[in-house]
Amino acid sequence: MPNFLSQYKHLDKAVVFIIIAEFFVQLIDYSYLTILMVFMNKSGYMDYKAADFYGYRFLSVLLLSFSLGFYINGRKLKPLFYISAICTPVLSFMMIYAVEYHIDWGIYILMFLLGISVLGLEVSILPYILRNVEEEHHTAAISLSYSTMSLSGIVSGALIYFLSTINPEFFDEKMILKIISIVSLIGIYFVYSAKKQEFYVPILKRSRYDFRDIKWWLIVKAMIPTTLIATGAGLVIPFMGLFFFKIHTIDSYQYAALSSFTTLIVFGMTIFVPNIKKKFGYKTTIVVSQSLAVACLVGLALTEFHSAYMYTGAIAIACFILRQPLMNIAMPITSEITMKYVGFRHREIVSALTAAIWSGSWFFSSNIFRILRTHEVPYAHIFFITAALYIFSICWYYYLITVYENVPPEVPTKMKKKWEK
Repeated sequence: MPNFLSQYKHLDKAVVFIIIAEFFVQLIDYSYLTILMVFMNKSGYMDYKAADFYGYRFLSVLLLSFSLGFYINGRKLKPLFYISAICTPVLSFMMIYAVEYHIDWGIYILMFLLGISVLGLEVSILPYILRNVEEEHHTAAISLSYSTMSLSGIVSGALIYFLSTINPEFFDEKMILKIISIVSLIGIYFVYSAKKQEFYVPILKRSRYDFRDIKWWLIVKAMIPTTLIATGAGLVIPFMGLFFFKIHTIDSYQYAALSSFTTLIVFGMTIFVPNIKKKFGYKTTIVVSQSLAVACLVGLALTEFHSAYMYTGAIAIACFILRQPLMNIAMPITSEITMKYVGFRHREIVSALTAAIWSGSWFFSSNIFRILRTHEVPYAHIFFITAALYIFSICWYYYLITVYENVPPEVPTKMKKKWEK
């Protein structure tokens, strides 16, 4: 086994199965991100209307994730994985017909419910890993979990491209979304196969909801860079397909192929994250990779002003390909440093807040995007806003790492004893 893969062989089979189930749920999430907006556009919806629909997927997470974070603290998490694995494909299938027949109220409801169905997985996966994996293998397990986002992008993107090239009339966006929804049902099997008893520390009800026992200022400081990145990402990521379609006339299947190739690079880089962190440390890995990613985003934005020239499309593609892996290298490490910074007692709450912040930011960002595009604000100006937010987040992560390295967080005694046995 290659050196860089040896660190993954120590992970428990049950944890690996849950991460595989996460991959199948991510297939739907990624296919939605890639072609749903274009499918809506081709079905007669304007881009700002599609953004309005898509925002409700994040609104539900914003409203419910915080309370879910308190609920799962000290409870088993596997039932929530079942909810995500079953409901997400079913709701996705229903969504396709709601868009086709222009059932607007149905789209709003299904988007809202889809957010709820994915919520159990989004909030629970990181606490599950931290509970059930030895501390020395946390980075490897978190990196493997994050790699599912890339791998799902590779698989769904490749599937979209190859099916479209075989028969673009039959395998249109609607048919491809149906196929991916059916395939994602396989995730149920892997949740079922994760049969090992999960480890958790029960918490009394009165302690679970005792806000006085929570260090809120610590959590607020830890959440600032996440909020900045999520807000910026919400202005860019869901609408990148529209950017290439409108500015550089790249159709959905071509963008899917491009996105698949890019996420292949992201997947390869994510697998190396434990080695990169070990060699360069938290500060260098996060600051350098994200700074270069910001530079690529600015370059991508500038191509809009010269889109009449053929070469700008190639520059936009190059910037997009480079930005993705550079930004994603840091994601597992920023998640790890955030969880360790806040300590054991606050992990579930922080995981819930992270989901709420990402969804809430994307909901508000979708509405900001809709307003800006309604007033014909160029995509480039929206991308510049994201770049500025990313720069502030990089500086804040540098501060958090400095504090964490000077004052190591406490490790719960019960957890220590478990791994020492």
